[in-house]
Amino acid sequence: MNTFELLGFELSGSVQLAAVFIAIISVVANILLFVKADLPWWSVFIPFYNIMTGMKLIGRPTWHAFLFLTPAAIYLFPKTILEIAQSFGKHKMSDYILALIFNVFYILSLGLSPEEEYVGPAYKRLTLKTNNKLSASEDMNLA
Repeated sequence: MNTFELLGFELSGSVQLAAVFIAIISVVANILLFVKADLPWWSVFIPFYNIMTGMKLIGRPTWHAFLFLTPAAIYLFPKTILEIAQSFGKHKMSDYILALIFNVFYILSLGLSPEEEYVGPAYKRLTLKTNNKLSASEDMNLA
């Protein structure tokens, strides 16, 4: 493979091959996640719609996908990765660290592992828990 120039940097053939390999793994991983969550697998191939479908997977409103076009993506990207792990019942610190560092491979392992089950959207469960805490404290004030 010849070298390829991107934004002033020369990318060798091995870097290009590694990028294609990571891209294929991420597409397969997303397909497996969407199938486990009963979402349309074909949405992985439609740009930006796949992000909106990912927002449905974690329970966020689909308009949150537009926040990835703003500087809020710096905060939202790691938060979304952690919410994907929580949507599959992962709540340990070690799971969070693995999900953040080995993102593509962690998502692939969630999709390939038969014992990992989709437990539901993490974002809606978090908002329901905080709403329940507020209503419980309001019930305490009976005076």
